[in-house]
Amino acid sequence: MSISPDIIDFLNQLKQNNNKEWFTANKFLYEKAKADFEVFIKELFGEIARFDPEISHHDPKSCIFRIYRDVRFSKDKSPYKTHLGAHITPAAKKSDIHTRSGYYIHIETGNQSMLAGGAYLPQGDWLKGIRQEIDYNGADLEKILLDKNFKAIFGEIEGEKLQKVPKDFDPAHPQAELLKMKSFLATHQVNDSELSSPDFLQKAVNVFKTLKPLGDFLNRN
Repeated sequence: MSISPDIIDFLNQLKQNNNKEWFTANKFLYEKAKADFEVFIKELFGEIARFDPEISHHDPKSCIFRIYRDVRFSKDKSPYKTHLGAHITPAAKKSDIHTRSGYYIHIETGNQSMLAGGAYLPQGDWLKGIRQEIDYNGADLEKILLDKNFKAIFGEIEGEKLQKVPKDFDPAHPQAELLKMKSFLATHQVNDSELSSPDFLQKAVNVFKTLKPLGDFLNRN
C-alpha cells in the first residue's frame, strides 16, 4: 500500500498556496487527502498492533494530527501545516502522547518525510525514569542502539545533550553520554519515490518493528 497520489498532489499544492483563501476554495482536495491518510493509518495501526498490542485501545483516527497550525506564538503565520502526521503510542489518552514513546509518521513532499520515534525532550518524571533506567540497565540500551538492523535503519539516535552528566549520577558511568541526553530520537528519512511504492506500508511496518525495542526501553518506567 502506498501513500495515495491525492495526498501527494494536495501537499504539493498546499506548499505553494498556504493561505486561507486557497484552502477554502480547494477544501475538497484536503478532504480527499485526509480520508486517504486515515485509510493508510488504519492499515498501519493494525499492522503495528500485531507486534505492539499496547496501542490497541486507541482509535487510529485519534492518532492523526490536525492540519491547522497554532500561530499564536509563531513568527510564521502560515495557517496550515504542509505535512500530514500521526503519532501512535500506548499512552492512555491523546493528551499524554508526549509521555510515552511510540511511532511517528510524517508525510511531506520534497523528500521531507520520515518514520521516527523515541522521546523528544521528555519532561519531569519520564526523563527522570529514563535516566534511572540507563543508570541501572544502560547496557540494555547500548545493545539496542548497536544492533545491526537498528543502525542500518536509524544510524545514531539524536537529541540535545547536557555538557555534564546530571548531578545525581556518576560522571564516570559507562553510559555517561546517554545520561547526558535530553532527547532520545530515532529517525528514518523517506524520499518521495518511496511514498509512491506499493511496498511503502510494509516498509513502515518493518521500520517500526526495528524501533520497538528502543520504545520499550524508554517506556519501562
